[in-house]
Amino acid sequence: MNKQGKTSDGQDKVLVIIGPTGSGKTGLAIDVALELTRRRGFLPPETAAEVISADSRAIYRDMNIGTAKPTPEEMQGVPHFGIDLVGPNERFTVADFKAYAEQKIKEIRERGHLPIIAGGTGLYVDALIYNYSFSEKAKKSYSDRDEMCSDFLVIGIDWPRDELRKRLRLRAEKMFEPAIIDEYKKVAAEYSWDSQAMKSNIYPIVRDMVDGKITREEAIELFILDDWHLAKRQLTWFKRNPNIIWLPLSEAKDYILRELA
Repeated sequence: MNKQGKTSDGQDKVLVIIGPTGSGKTGLAIDVALELTRRRGFLPPETAAEVISADSRAIYRDMNIGTAKPTPEEMQGVPHFGIDLVGPNERFTVADFKAYAEQKIKEIRERGHLPIIAGGTGLYVDALIYNYSFSEKAKKSYSDRDEMCSDFLVIGIDWPRDELRKRLRLRAEKMFEPAIIDEYKKVAAEYSWDSQAMKSNIYPIVRDMVDGKITREEAIELFILDDWHLAKRQLTWFKRNPNIIWLPLSEAKDYILRELA
């Protein structure tokens, strides 16, 4: 039987794990990497797979809690790329991401490991799987492909809407601990509020909380609403792609491992 996770010559496809914010993409990528390491007989600290983040917020240095980056403990020794690439006041385009990710895919494959793309930024993902080209002057993208490139296996994490909202609430309550205030103060002192990175993350909400304009409870509710709107936009984007295999988080790991076996 032909496996979706293999190319026609039996090689692993690049695994892409997508879904809305808070759906568990990074955790799934780490779980798959660790299980593949065990099954394929790699000896730690070497792992059978390495993760490339496709998150347009995780690229910024110093924004850790506010962008929900995985901690070193959560990574469990699995190498991660695409994180902390630029400062919040620096420009980083989708063309930059595509070039970066393609280079990392090449390096990971040369090490004999599986590249796993994990993230919810639809344009970043599409630039890879549809092989977008870019104008040098305008940095605008286009693809001359109607179909997804054949060397990608794209898995979408599917949650019932009410369950996803519960996950977003739990994450928000965890994020609004004292450490986020310390991170906000550091970021605010170092970078300009004029940058898009400062406007599109959690920090404006934290600023209003620190300034006494809103309570912690109000800040949490605002952040949940902001995350929910982001999740809906992400789902609208990804649902246009008929090649994505949508699975509940509880089933995704076993499916991926079967396809890659």
